Amino acid sequence: MAAGAGSYGWRFDSGRICLDLVATGAVASGGCEQLDCPARLADWLAASPLVPHGTALAAVDETWVARFRELRGGVDRLMTAQLTGGTADHALDRVNALAAGAPPGVRAVRGQGGVLVRALSADPGCGELLAAVARDAVELLTDPAARAGLRRCEGDACRRLYLDTSRGLRRRWCSSEVCGNRERVARHRRRVKALS
Repeated sequence: MAAGAGSYGWRFDSGRICLDLVATGAVASGGCEQLDCPARLADWLAASPLVPHGTALAAVDETWVARFRELRGGVDRLMTAQLTGGTADHALDRVNALAAGAPPGVRAVRGQGGVLVRALSADPGCGELLAAVARDAVELLTDPAARAGLRRCEGDACRRLYLDTSRGLRRRWCSSEVCGNRERVARHRRRVKALS
């Protein structure tokens, strides 16, 4: 599912929120730091499934940015270690410490037309949102089926991580519409060039 917010067009198609956070880094996004200020982090959080639409995020500041970027680095190191057979014990310790915190409290409230919708019990704190992302990383790494689907995009300029949930586990790109399409266009151009 792709989600966009503001002018940034955030993508939430990796299959896990922890991997979507990793995708905001310079390496995963092709060289551009996406969480470079509090407004961008607040925009990403508002677009993410971490908080319901309309959640107040007025408390987001530079410390939030630093803490989310630190968690992002730890999750990236852990997932890379998982893919390469390495270890990242310091990152594991940090992610585990954050995962031990309480995630934001949720409740059901009546929305438009009386339909029940998810709301947070209070404005979320940084530690609560970090805990939710860190728990997602722990759940991914400790679930053998999910862990077996962890992949890195094979796109030429892409380093995004994603979960391959395709039949036969043959997915090659983080997104067929983005990297897959780029690869198909490049392949077509190479064929046309070879014929001329």
